[in-house]
Amino acid sequence: MEVRARAPGKIILAGEHAVVHGSTAVAASINLYTYISLRFHSISVIRRVIDDERTHDDDTLKLHLKDLSLEYSWSIRRIKEVLQEVGCPFSSTPTTCTPELLKLIAALVEEQNIPEAKFGLASGVSAFIWLFTCIQGFKPATVVVTSELPLGSGLGSSAAFCVSVSAALLALSDSVTPDFSKQGWSVYGENELELVNKWAFEGEKIIHGKPSGIDNSVSTFLEFNVSFHSQRIERMVVGKKCSNMIKFKSGSLTRLSSNMPLKMLVTNTKVGRNTKALVAGVSERTLRHPDAMKSVFNAVDSISKELSTIIQSPAPDELSITEKEEKLEELMEMNQGLLQCMGVSHASIETVLRTTLKYKLASKLTGAGGGGCVLTLLPTRIHCQLFIFVDMVLVMKILETDSYMQVDKQWFGGLHRISELIYLLLSGTVVEKVISELESCGFQCLVSGIGGNGAEFCFDLSRGSNEAQ
Repeated sequence: MEVRARAPGKIILAGEHAVVHGSTAVAASINLYTYISLRFHSISVIRRVIDDERTHDDDTLKLHLKDLSLEYSWSIRRIKEVLQEVGCPFSSTPTTCTPELLKLIAALVEEQNIPEAKFGLASGVSAFIWLFTCIQGFKPATVVVTSELPLGSGLGSSAAFCVSVSAALLALSDSVTPDFSKQGWSVYGENELELVNKWAFEGEKIIHGKPSGIDNSVSTFLEFNVSFHSQRIERMVVGKKCSNMIKFKSGSLTRLSSNMPLKMLVTNTKVGRNTKALVAGVSERTLRHPDAMKSVFNAVDSISKELSTIIQSPAPDELSITEKEEKLEELMEMNQGLLQCMGVSHASIETVLRTTLKYKLASKLTGAGGGGCVLTLLPTRIHCQLFIFVDMVLVMKILETDSYMQVDKQWFGGLHRISELIYLLLSGTVVEKVISELESCGFQCLVSGIGGNGAEFCFDLSRGSNEAQ
């Protein structure tokens, strides 16, 4: 049997950097996912294959990073030898990896001779070994990782990895009771999601040292929004139409309830950046210009609060959605201007801004800046304008016939469908032109909806352990 799990990435809609200095920020999941497949080898038998007079044990833990064409493996005997003090698995008790154990795990990772160009992956591999050993113990297995998220670009790829690994491992542990007969993607219960999130946070600590917990929370929980206040997360699972967003400030996270559909063009500049150096640079600028930077942070705080209010306010019709989108565009542009004041923009980011502005689209960097990714809001404005046109034509038709009842419903339905078709053609053309121009600059473009489904899992019962016999 094989279990698969997935978890979404994240974006910062407003407030990056300023949140470090006490301002509010708003984050959301995106429907770009990291996928994990987990298959245990035979439990009852250790297969021996004779090949050219060499004997190989299938008693191994294998990690295949498919997108990077990298594969690592450790004998279970070797893992036991190094991590013997971990003992029996304790899946129900998320535990922090001690510095001493982390050194031992790092030694296991170093044995794999990770290419120097990929050495940044070492901490992620270490997190994987810790999560696997703690949740499942010393079992031979194969784990395959694929992802729609570019690595190290500010889209929460490490958190999505830790969440999906934790979700897959817990699905076959004693701590949860999944329905094996259910087909398709399933979601965990609230308590089980809390467990997934806590384990993922332990993985994030191995990768980042002192993460905020925001990324893994956004990636874990089903369609929610959050605010940041005092080292705790206030959660409330919301309805199926709500987006997965959070608002956060000074350590406290609060979910936001929203049914506003948002779509973003995410442009990966492919420019690497040093997050710690960028954060330090903002702090140094704050020391040099305390009053000016205080005003900048206060302005960002106001933008984040207004943005969260707009997202949560009801939108009864298409026109209301358009008005809200126009406000969001202005807030995004203002936030980007303030990020430039902080000194975290980059020539590649400015190129994206100039390109999207030609098409009257609003953009801002997301995450640390200095490269990384840029968000561009893809509004439904054309759609709404077309429907206003349809309404005007309908009024004229009514005036001609002197009665709404005399208007042919088929005629109106046809007009409505024509407007939808025109919308698809026009909006698709604009987006295609923007993407084409950005890609000609060497950037990677991804179109994503805001608000993924959080951690999910499914089973493939056709992949039995009999293949190890």
